Amino acid sequence: MKPKTIVLLVILALILIVFIQNTEVVAFPILFWKISMPRIIFLLVMTAVGFIIGYTVGCSGKKTSTSTVTD
Repeated sequence: MKPKTIVLLVILALILIVFIQNTEVVAFPILFWKISMPRIIFLLVMTAVGFIIGYTVGCSGKKTSTSTVTD
């Protein structure tokens, strides 16, 4: 196995352990509302948002112009 694959599997296992340990219902005050939901759902949503933001930022950095500068 490639080292990158092993690191990815370890990270996914750690994320899964954290999710499984956080199943109780919690209340989140957001402005004027109080939202109650299982913490695991909140963690899943925030993890997905984080991955999407990271992927978007990572892809936007690769889109540099390939034009050459002539002196």
